[in-house]
Amino acid sequence: MAVMGRRTALWKAAAWGAVGGTLPDLDALIDFGDPVSNMTYHRAESHALFWLTAASLPIGWAVARASGEAALWRRWWLAIWLVLVTHPLLDAMTVYGTQLLLPFTDHPFGVGSIFIIDPLYTLPLLAGVVVALRRGDERGLAWNRFGLLASCAYLGWTAAAQAWVRHEVERELQAQGIAATQVLVTPAPFNTLLWRVVAIDGDDRYHEGFRSLLDGARPLRLDAFPRGTALRAGYADNWYLQRMVWFTRGFYKLERDDGGVVVTDLRMGQEPAYVFAFHLPRPRPAAPAAPPRAVGGRQDIARGLQWLGPRMLGADLPPPR
Repeated sequence: MAVMGRRTALWKAAAWGAVGGTLPDLDALIDFGDPVSNMTYHRAESHALFWLTAASLPIGWAVARASGEAALWRRWWLAIWLVLVTHPLLDAMTVYGTQLLLPFTDHPFGVGSIFIIDPLYTLPLLAGVVVALRRGDERGLAWNRFGLLASCAYLGWTAAAQAWVRHEVERELQAQGIAATQVLVTPAPFNTLLWRVVAIDGDDRYHEGFRSLLDGARPLRLDAFPRGTALRAGYADNWYLQRMVWFTRGFYKLERDDGGVVVTDLRMGQEPAYVFAFHLPRPRPAAPAAPPRAVGGRQDIARGLQWLGPRMLGADLPPPR
């Protein structure tokens, strides 16, 4: 809507923007054959800046023709290109992992400064679109631009807050004598006041804690958990485990379970419930690796929200386990 302005009907720009913004996530409808592949091939080619840029030209031309505005195809192309490429760029601000630079590298980029749902990011955008559609004039477009600027400014805030929390966490780890080889700092759900910390302490264990921007000088409380990486020895040639180690960028744990192991992505969830956990059957000699089974889960939402609110505001509460 901001790019097209008054060159076309605002509802038309909003409708095509909604369609274009949805296209990259249609890869979620593809079944890659097993839950690990479905997880790690999501946000791959469909989220790559190179391929989206290549696709934007024919899509923009088609949208211009379908809108009866073929003379504006360059402007429609610009709008569609921005709709397509800002989708994965925003996704890359979450912790999941977005393969932005395919086909040149499959590195899963994940800044991890914003939760996948954050009202303070979404509501300014929504308000700008709604006001612009209701008014249909220049003042409505000004509201739309303001919503865009406010949301982008909030993204900048999330990165700055994450950097500050990381600095404080690294200082706390040093004070507590924890020689962390990797540190992850991501926001708790729906906010950027409370941040979850995962510190990998060698191969044997990891620590989890929470730091609110309103905690003051209170020391960081960390709980230690076994990481189980010794179990990798029996799965050295297992593609599914190798894939998870790569995709999680080392933030994983292993647990023995029912004739195999469970590999868990430590980035999304909190102890003891994680969204992405997969049971890998024990390898059999001279046989291909058996497909994994998804066993992940979520925290009790009601109980989690009861803890989240006060903890976000600085209350000294242990996390629900």
